[in-house]
Amino acid sequence: MAAAQRKASRYIVPVAVAGVAAATIGLVPALAASGDPDLPEITAQQLIEKIAASDTQTLSGTFRISTDLGLPSFAGLLPSAGPSGPGGSSTADPSAKLTELVSGAHTLRVAADGPDRQKLTILDGSDEYSLVHNGDDLWAYDSASNEVFHEKGRSPEGGTPEKELPGTPKQLADEVLKAAGDTTSITVGGTAKVAGRDAYQLVIKPKQAGSTVEAVTIAVDASTGTPLKFTLDSVSGGKPVVDAGFTKVDFAKPAADTFDFKAPKGAKVTEGAADKAGKDAGKAAEDEFGKGFGEEFGKEFGGLFGGLDAGDKGAGPEIIGEGWTTVAKLNTGAPAPKTDEAPKEVQGFLDALGDKVSGKFGSGTVFKTKIVNVLMTDSGTVYVGAVTPDKLVAVADSAK
Repeated sequence: MAAAQRKASRYIVPVAVAGVAAATIGLVPALAASGDPDLPEITAQQLIEKIAASDTQTLSGTFRISTDLGLPSFAGLLPSAGPSGPGGSSTADPSAKLTELVSGAHTLRVAADGPDRQKLTILDGSDEYSLVHNGDDLWAYDSASNEVFHEKGRSPEGGTPEKELPGTPKQLADEVLKAAGDTTSITVGGTAKVAGRDAYQLVIKPKQAGSTVEAVTIAVDASTGTPLKFTLDSVSGGKPVVDAGFTKVDFAKPAADTFDFKAPKGAKVTEGAADKAGKDAGKAAEDEFGKGFGEEFGKEFGGLFGGLDAGDKGAGPEIIGEGWTTVAKLNTGAPAPKTDEAPKEVQGFLDALGDKVSGKFGSGTVFKTKIVNVLMTDSGTVYVGAVTPDKLVAVADSAK
């Protein structure tokens, strides 16, 4: 399905999943109560080939996603949105709404019929948020505010393909698998029942010490080869960092009227910037979205598996090490900010997030999450990686 959903991937892909997948609130355990299904034996290589060969373009079902980066609460740090959303925009604008899926647990109802028709409904509490892509039209509706957001899309053959974000179980799986090498162990970890379907479990683990990643587990539909569930566990334990997957799924073609949309009576309708300026559909929204969900989710769970390869593309950071323990070094040229000079509410957040450390490099602060950690030295050098704080300090001590 990943190869087919280019046009609407900036909206549907990051959330019609996985974002990217059972010990999290509101998520169905990977194993069925009736026990593991009895399936023919398969090697890891054969299972990877099965994923690569899958071409699911039609489905409908219920999807649940939970993310837990181990961050303290942002409450009080962000400006509150007015009745028309951030900056006066519509509350139904996907560029703002979908960033909410970066944290917490969410239930979604999804449907897809090839590259031109997808529908996503976020079911959080009594309110619903729906996103419908049908041909050249993109509609979004926020029931809480009774607001509609509309953008007119480009023709399928026009322009360059839209960028894809690693969001569905398949895309998340592809990102991990293409980065796997000698530093990675890939095995088949038995079978499971996911969304009532028989599945194999592909288990991916770092061979290197010092990575924050304990394992990535991908439940793969035994019949279609479609990844149904993606789980990323941290060495710190507790809830998975990402636990995303289907609880119900049907691969039959959804009814055509599934993707019809009519603005409810009395709803405020906001036309997207693409309509007003005659630009490519969703370009402005995509730019904003990339700064939010795309960068946080895509880079964290995609690029870091490839070894922070963003630093190889020009005047970026110096890359130290390889594989799962790659660290990026950036020389900011400025002293690290002093947290005791920050506003009180910000200071509390930073104190909860950071630990003071010292070594041969001098002194600094490690700002930590369950996956990505950042060491900011007092001299202004920054080290970033999906590695433990001890590993960051060791890299800083040995860096030239």
